[in-house]
This record gives sequence, C-alpha cells and structure tokens, in this order.
Amino acid sequence: MTPTRVVAFGGGHGLSASLRALRHCVPGLDLDITAVVTVGDDGGSSGRLRAERGGLPPGDLRQALVALAGDHPATRRSAALFQHRFAAVTGSGGAAGGSGGAGDPLAGHAVGNLLLHGLTELLGDPVVALDHAGAMLGAVGRVLPMSRQPVGIEARVRGADPDRPDEVRTVRGQHQVAVTSGTVESLRLTPAAPAACAEAVTAVATADWLIFGPGSWYTSVLPHLLVPGLADAIVSSPARRLVTLNLVAEKETLGLSLPDHLDTLRRYLPELKVDMVLADSKAVGDPMAVERAAESLGARLVLAPVAVTDGTPRHDPAALGAALVPVLGADR
Repeated sequence: MTPTRVVAFGGGHGLSASLRALRHCVPGLDLDITAVVTVGDDGGSSGRLRAERGGLPPGDLRQALVALAGDHPATRRSAALFQHRFAAVTGSGGAAGGSGGAGDPLAGHAVGNLLLHGLTELLGDPVVALDHAGAMLGAVGRVLPMSRQPVGIEARVRGADPDRPDEVRTVRGQHQVAVTSGTVESLRLTPAAPAACAEAVTAVATADWLIFGPGSWYTSVLPHLLVPGLADAIVSSPARRLVTLNLVAEKETLGLSLPDHLDTLRRYLPELKVDMVLADSKAVGDPMAVERAAESLGARLVLAPVAVTDGTPRHDPAALGAALVPVLGADR
C-alpha cells in the first residue's frame, strides 16, 4: 500500500502542533508528510535577517523542520541546536532574547535561522537548503515555502487606534497584523500575486489530504489562499481537506467566532470545499453553529478532546494525533 500523502499548511506554533500530531499518527498510519509554510514573517530574528540580508524569513520554516526532526539522540540534539537562541553577552549592548544591538548582533538570533540563511546563500535555492537541513535533522517529512519570494502581509483594520474605534486603516507587516487590537476586515499580500513554490504545487496536486490550521488565522493560514498558483492547486487537487480549528481567539482574531473562522476560508477562496472540520469538544462552544458553518463548506464536524489538560490553550500533539488517525486512515 502506498503512503497517505498529507500536506499541512500554516506557520509558527500552530503548524508545529499539527506536524507533531501527524508524527504521532505514524505508528498507526504510513504517512508521507509535507509542510507548506508561510513566508511573511517580519518580526524578531527572522525580520532582522530579512531586512539586513534579504531572502525568506527562516523562523517558521525552522519551526516546521524541528517538528519533523527524527528521534535519534543525535538528531534531537541537532533540533535543540536549531532552536537555541543566542543570549546577549553582558555589557555588549544587546538584549537577551530581544532584537540584538550594535554591540551584540547575534543576540536574539536562533541558530537554525542563521543556518538556513547560510545554506540558502551557499546552495542558491531555499528549497534545496530546506531539503539539506531536513536531512541534517533526520526529518520524517519535507518542509517547503509557499513561495520562493518573501511576502508582505497587509490588513485593513477597524479600530486599530483605540481612540478611533470606527476608523479603518491599513496595518502593514505580519507582526503588526498579529498584534493589532482592532478588527481585521480584509487581508492582502504584497506582491499581490506571488509565484507559488513549484514543489509545493506538486505536493498539493498529488496529496491524499490537505490540512489547514490550527494557527494564526490571518497571518499563518489564510495567506496560502492568497497565492494564486497555490490556491488553484488546492481547489483542483483530488485530495480530501481537513480544517483544524483553534482553541481560543488570538489578538488578530478577537471577536471572530469559530464559525467565522470557517466563513473566512470561503471568503478568500470561494471554490474551497472541505471534507472534515476538527474541533476540540470543550472549546467549540455551540457545536450546532460550528456544524452549520462546516456544512456550508461541505464538511462534517468531528469533535474530540485535542487540548492539553493543564488548562492552557494549546493543542496536545498526542491527543490531536489520536483524533487524526481515524480521519486520515478512513478508506485506506
């Protein structure tokens, strides 16, 4: 039997949780995992590298690679190295874990970000660099950017200025959109039509399952739908489609209910059809409203306990993986 080909879209901690959950599925399912990652980050170490040296922001790509790293002690140690951030040297003028400074340019940088940037310069192609880094980590899947060119994220936000709650203004940059205190009314990328990564398009075209979420909806999930070549591939792919909903609203989605999260998918890609929507049984609130929103996309709602048990709003990779096994293994 051929492996079940799964493509997961997202960025940051949400995609990392999804990939770790898929790793937990592997004992019960033969999975071929591909992560397709947003390339709009402009904050922290990634933003500094992007501004100073150009190229793709590496942070979200690094997180995905680490999530897929192999279990051998040596590769786990390498994964820890990828995640290690340089602290400021006392008296250097930098800020530990912050944006660095003229006296300590390494402060705040993750080793994996520097390594990915160096590999891209050395090898001349970010996809080749990611494949090489994946081999270094013994990754049990492939990590691809949604585009070979970095993108900007812009949003029209109502009430970004608390003193002017009815004013709509443009908020620029992934970080600023993610932390906005207003209501996002529309989203766009700059450039407006970035070229899709060809390898990502191929992965989508040959996938058995496409997985969206969890993650920051406006800055990690929806941007994939705004890349024309990727959007076309998602619509035309014969794969089934699964949406994993978030546990709580983030700053950028305050006021956006779980049904609204599903509605925004249709808003930005009207042709999108979904087969399954997975939500935490406690976080879902009114399941009927979510079920109706799921049905409007052609999907069936699946409820399962997928959150960690300590009360924090985080997905438990083992629990999420357990919920995914019967879904991804259906009809296999």
